[in-house]
Amino acid sequence: MADTTKAKLVYLDYAAATPVDDEVFAVMLPYFKDNFYNPSALYLKSKSVRTNVEAARKAVSRIIGAKPTEIIFTSGATEANNLAITGIFNDHPGSEGLYSSTEHEAVTKPMLEKQVKSTSISVDKSGKVDLIDLRNKISFKTVLISVIYANNETGTINDLAKIKEIIISELDDRKAKKNILPLYLHTDASQAANYLTLDVNRLGVDLMTLNGAKTYGPKQSACLYVNRNVKLKSFISGGSQEFGLRAGTENVPNIIGFAKSLELASNLRSKESSRLKELQHDLEEELLKLNKNIVINSKSKKRLPNITNFSILGQDGERLVMELDERGIMAATGSACSANKDTVSPVLKAIGLSDREINSAIRISTGKYTSKDDIEYLVQVLSDILI
Repeated sequence: MADTTKAKLVYLDYAAATPVDDEVFAVMLPYFKDNFYNPSALYLKSKSVRTNVEAARKAVSRIIGAKPTEIIFTSGATEANNLAITGIFNDHPGSEGLYSSTEHEAVTKPMLEKQVKSTSISVDKSGKVDLIDLRNKISFKTVLISVIYANNETGTINDLAKIKEIIISELDDRKAKKNILPLYLHTDASQAANYLTLDVNRLGVDLMTLNGAKTYGPKQSACLYVNRNVKLKSFISGGSQEFGLRAGTENVPNIIGFAKSLELASNLRSKESSRLKELQHDLEEELLKLNKNIVINSKSKKRLPNITNFSILGQDGERLVMELDERGIMAATGSACSANKDTVSPVLKAIGLSDREINSAIRISTGKYTSKDDIEYLVQVLSDILI
């Protein structure tokens, strides 16, 4: 086994987790000890903490073009997705749901575990939702459609505004037929926040999940945007926090850190997107030169600038990731949440890849600490491995 103690360390799995930014960490620190007070208490110190929590809520709402009362802080994106999906179905028993076939498990599992009929929507070879299939699968009982904003394995970006147009047309038909059942659009925007607009009005979403663990904030920090016209039934009881939708004492440090991370991401969005797009272009050009058996799986023209998914035909993806790790490079075969399961990636399967292509796939996801030298080192190491 290679000696990894002297290897250069290169982290290329930002889609799985991002390090906490120094500025984020700095604003969080006081709330662990000096300002530890419960925001719900009545004394002045607690009221001061409550004021800061509400300032964080206001900051998040401003970034996404919402109202502060439409922001629900949660313990992570998984909880936010569950609150959106379970909350809708609990309020509309006997209804139906649709979800794209490239969703994260945090969406597909609550969709399928509820006692409702949930159906997947097909995607094209680039991973974008098939709008015709979506339109055809909406029934008079459908109340929720969940479509990921930007995919965590391929980086493919969905056109949420076009999906909203289909929903509006369906609602017009329902009105004419005196069907009063609502139809909501939810999106998991966890991977999108660093690089894409989050304006909920432009996107046309009714519910949106954001994840601090992907924006250089703390893990287990997130929020769910809930349009004021959407009614949810909470599944966590025990208190009236978060407008009655999420019982439990607020995790103040994480809330403060999450809001700061989102603010920094918003400020750096344009600059970082351009920089990482150049690195992505360089990486993919070099990969295709490196070996004739390398195929780029991220084919969409509209995709995140920090994700490249490729296959090296004839190789085993997991073995390659371990060999890269021995040389100090941290990469992935797919979603970190399902990496330890001996199953074929449902995302890559949905876009039409064969088992051979999927089993040899590697995901490289870059971030704000990734340099050109890191990319050159990756290409060099892959060249050495494949000799």
